[in-house]
Amino acid sequence: MAELLYPAEPAPLMAVRSARGNAEILPIIEPSGLVIGRSTRKVCHGRPDLLHPVVHLHIIDPYDNLYLQKRSMTKDLLPGRWDTAVGGHVTYGESLIEALFREAGEELGFVDFNPTLLESYIWNSPVESEMVNVFATVTDREIEPDNDEVDEGRWWTVREIEDAMGKEIFTPQFEQEYYRIKDRLYTLL
Repeated sequence: MAELLYPAEPAPLMAVRSARGNAEILPIIEPSGLVIGRSTRKVCHGRPDLLHPVVHLHIIDPYDNLYLQKRSMTKDLLPGRWDTAVGGHVTYGESLIEALFREAGEELGFVDFNPTLLESYIWNSPVESEMVNVFATVTDREIEPDNDEVDEGRWWTVREIEDAMGKEIFTPQFEQEYYRIKDRLYTLL
């Protein structure tokens, strides 16, 4: 998916339960990226029929190490598991790139980078369906995670990652995504 296609008028609000004034509103999309509605994050996390977009950023260094974050224990899904360096929802009205830079800034204070889109795919779980837009970048800078967003972060070698697979250390989504993009990820160097 190259980008989200928003309608000229705001898309209809779909399946909202007690949307409070500060509820995060997400676009509901077709697989093509056409925005057909909007709903709260809470509703999207309970309705796998509502496809919504997310962004992931994989950060590698010049030595083939991959930076991963440990999800905060306050996360509603898979707290305490290691995951992509940056991952987050696209809020209604945002482009993919705007969401990517916002999430990277919030989670890691990481705002000066040149992302490459690797692919987009649909991830289905029993509670949600996401259109995952996978980006990557290369850096040799130190990364400082925001402890409100992320419990910790560190660089992992390819061997460390592959030795930890299937041991409930990583999120299931990270594990399948890593194998999807591994060959392309390390060619960015």
